[in-house]
Amino acid sequence: MTDAVLTTRDGDIVTWTLNRPEARNPISEPDVIEALEDAVADVNGDPSVRVAIVTGAGSAFSSGGNVKHMRDRAGMFGGSPADLRQGYRHGIQRIPLALYHCEVPTIAAVNGPAIGAGCDLSLMCDMRIASTAAVFAESFVKVGLVPGDGGAWFLPQAVGMARASEMAFTGDAIDAAKALEWGLVSQVTEPGELLGAARALADRVAVNPPQVLRMTKKLLREGRHQSLESLLELSAAMQSLAHHTADHHEAVGAMLDRRSPNFTGR
Repeated sequence: MTDAVLTTRDGDIVTWTLNRPEARNPISEPDVIEALEDAVADVNGDPSVRVAIVTGAGSAFSSGGNVKHMRDRAGMFGGSPADLRQGYRHGIQRIPLALYHCEVPTIAAVNGPAIGAGCDLSLMCDMRIASTAAVFAESFVKVGLVPGDGGAWFLPQAVGMARASEMAFTGDAIDAAKALEWGLVSQVTEPGELLGAARALADRVAVNPPQVLRMTKKLLREGRHQSLESLLELSAAMQSLAHHTADHHEAVGAMLDRRSPNFTGR
């Protein structure tokens, strides 16, 4: 067996590649779930990492759940209703929790079809770039299921409730051009240029102070559910820490000196 998720590193940027191309990169298998959890844990524990890119091997980004296992009621899709509930809670739902708590900015480089839970996986990332070969489908209704991995939470935040409802109620796919129009992705590239575009975006992010990047991501996450008053309190606390970092003083000095800053993460 090959690694379920390949991790490569180039400088301060890591890339996680779903590595089951023969099955179109399903993410409901235990080894994939564990690999993504471990990859996030490694990044959270390594302050030298500044950005993570998620992509798929082969022609698909991710087909989501393993439909053959659904048919056979195998793995997390087997057992009683109580067993299935636990299968989701202790199985695929670990992925959105892991990615939500990933401390560094994440980019989905969607190289091909992102279907069902695969569509939701792209939505779990902070930023999304698609190749012209990508399609997105919140297609759970097509197999008689509901979004079981958090898609009902992620999708409306990306495209608004009306468009999320259209995608979820019809299960129809949208192409990369429509995804760009709807704001689901921020860029569309030719297939051969996708990873280069993702890397260019990652470089634009990674050039900034790493501690501040992690704190900024935390504030954006907290802003989804906290009151303005609570978020302002948290922002003030984090800002007081940021003011005392060496990178803040370096940034101000470089701006006044009209030179490029050199951030060290301190």
